[in-house]
Amino acid sequence: MNEKAAPTSVDSSFPHLWQAEILAARPLILPPRHFVYPREAEEVERGALEVLVRPGGALAPAFLATCALGFRDPAVPTGLWSAPDPKQICAVSGGYAYIIDTTAPERFTMIAYRPVLAIRPLAAEGLLLFVGHHAILAWGENGEAWQTEKLSDEGVTITGVAPGVLHGMGWNLMTDKETPFVVDLKTGARFAINDRTNRAS
Repeated sequence: MNEKAAPTSVDSSFPHLWQAEILAARPLILPPRHFVYPREAEEVERGALEVLVRPGGALAPAFLATCALGFRDPAVPTGLWSAPDPKQICAVSGGYAYIIDTTAPERFTMIAYRPVLAIRPLAAEGLLLFVGHHAILAWGENGEAWQTEKLSDEGVTITGVAPGVLHGMGWNLMTDKETPFVVDLKTGARFAINDRTNRAS
């Protein structure tokens, strides 16, 4: 495994009510509110993403989010993303993605893809997309909006977004070549590629 640290991203495509800072290391004195994601992680401090989060509202105290590292590899993302729900923050540590409710940090969702290979915010559609090896998962204001069927045997690439549709490429093991796909951004359903109304423009 590549030991080089992944570059850190911060994306604020969606309006949000919180402020957050990625810390270089865990503080020597932990704040009163400290949450570890996921709860059952062992040796979570090794390479973990440490984030100091200040929720919206004057009465809401800050908390430290310790997010377990997935893979120490620059090919997978690390950083912070705003989410369609302005109260939520998406923290990604080496491809392990955590959606955290900043008003109740004990409530979180860990995205099923391990690792997430890419993250694509689509503010106009109200979706935060998580790209895995084989499929795409969309997160909306009310949680998981949809998940596509298998789009690839190994590796999914988003090539473009048009109104209501997403275009991409996936690897087909049987034909040993990349195959285009088109996905409905409202439902996650895959269109037939020869559908004239859904071709890439």
